[in-house]
Amino acid sequence: MTARIAWISRTPVKALALQQLEEAELGEGGIEGDRHFYLIGEAGRLINNKDFAAFQLIHASYDDERDTLTFTMTDGREVTGTVERGEEVETRFHKRPRTARLVLGPWSDVLSELAGEPLRLVEPSSPATDRGRNGAATLLATASLSALGEVLGVDGVDGRRFRMNFGVEGLEAHEEDTWIGRRVQVGDAVVIPHGNVGRCVITTQNPDTAISDLDTLKGLAAYRRDVETTEPLPFGVHAAVAHAGRVRVGDPVSLL
Repeated sequence: MTARIAWISRTPVKALALQQLEEAELGEGGIEGDRHFYLIGEAGRLINNKDFAAFQLIHASYDDERDTLTFTMTDGREVTGTVERGEEVETRFHKRPRTARLVLGPWSDVLSELAGEPLRLVEPSSPATDRGRNGAATLLATASLSALGEVLGVDGVDGRRFRMNFGVEGLEAHEEDTWIGRRVQVGDAVVIPHGNVGRCVITTQNPDTAISDLDTLKGLAAYRRDVETTEPLPFGVHAAVAHAGRVRVGDPVSLL
């Protein structure tokens, strides 16, 4: 079977629900529109699902042309408006300093109310990738999900738990690990994986309930703890984009 794109995911606001796309433009900053915004606490620290698991149940959509942002809350209520930018602030993005601009409007208030503490929505000057340009895109073999499911004794593991941009079918389990340092054609784009994606407690959370109901970390430790890796408990790879292009579900994926 030829390797092909099985899914494409992004989220306009880091930590909120994933969008499943049929196609996307992949540039050197990642999938267009992915992690356009993120959240910080009062001290400027990045907020994610380890802090507030329920945020992944909120769906966000951003219309770049109209510059409008909409949150769809779990009760069906919509919080929407035109984005207005405030002052620049210094933030801590995964322990690294990063300048971003405050986003003025109703979104910070509604998330602060849900979290029970003051939060602020911000917009960085470039996409908020966890590992910079070398981690602009993330890829995971669907067979890797099956392998983890066998270890955990479950029929299947939802790929959304791992919040990866691209799922790839037609590979052996963890075959994506062998791509590190090599050029890979992904649809019309070319990427170069630079390392493994190490996993944390967020992957134990059910993306439909936000409840920790599957011990993914124990499963990864059982058969992945001692593999050669760039990050502990590896599952999937992160990549730089060497050549921008359109990627569609069903597009072929191949080593160059």
